[in-house]
Amino acid sequence: MDSTPRRSGGGVFEGIYKLIMRRNSIYVTFVIAGAFAGERAVDYGVRKLWEYNNVGKRYEDIPVLGQRPTEE
Repeated sequence: MDSTPRRSGGGVFEGIYKLIMRRNSIYVTFVIAGAFAGERAVDYGVRKLWEYNNVGKRYEDIPVLGQRPTEE
C-alpha cells in the first residue's frame, strides 16, 4: 500500500484539458473557433504591418489622384 498523498487538484492546464477534451464535439468546436480567431488575428497583424511599411505609396495616400486640373 502506498501511503503518499495524491494531489487531486491538478494544474491549470489539466483543468483546461479536461474541459475541452471531455467530448469530441466540444474539441472540434474549439479547434474550428481557434482556427477562425487565429486566422483573423494573423490577417489583421499582417495588414497593419503592410500598411505601416507602405505609408505614402498606397493609392489612398495620393491626394490628387483622379482629380482634373481646373481650367482658369
